[in-house]
Amino acid sequence: MERLDADRSPNPVDRHVGLRIRMRRKELGVSQEKLADSIGLTFQQVQKYERAANRASASKLWEMARAMNTSIGYFYEGLGDPSEPGTNMPRETVQDFLMTSEGLELAATFPRITQPRVRRKVLELVRALAGDEPA
Repeated sequence: MERLDADRSPNPVDRHVGLRIRMRRKELGVSQEKLADSIGLTFQQVQKYERAANRASASKLWEMARAMNTSIGYFYEGLGDPSEPGTNMPRETVQDFLMTSEGLELAATFPRITQPRVRRKVLELVRALAGDEPA
């Protein structure tokens, strides 16, 4: 039986883990090449993990956690408890946005806006540019 195109897309959990790898690496200011060297891979393999083109094995996640001074659980934060009914998978639209360099930079920079009124105005600007009405 042939697989459907939808079946070829990365698993949402793998996408989430890849995003968390990228976010942690960016937080630390570490290049893909430097992370790859520290865990014995090529930067292309790190790229594939971050994009969820390849699934990171348990041993590689352990090595990445050690190299980036975090826990393995960090990569799964935000997924919820799979044993609880109604636990949602990560939202792909948010993940798709955060996988872009602009999205990641915006997500890192926005919290540094300390004035609530300015944050609200930035949000209103983004909504207006997107053609969305305020909630």
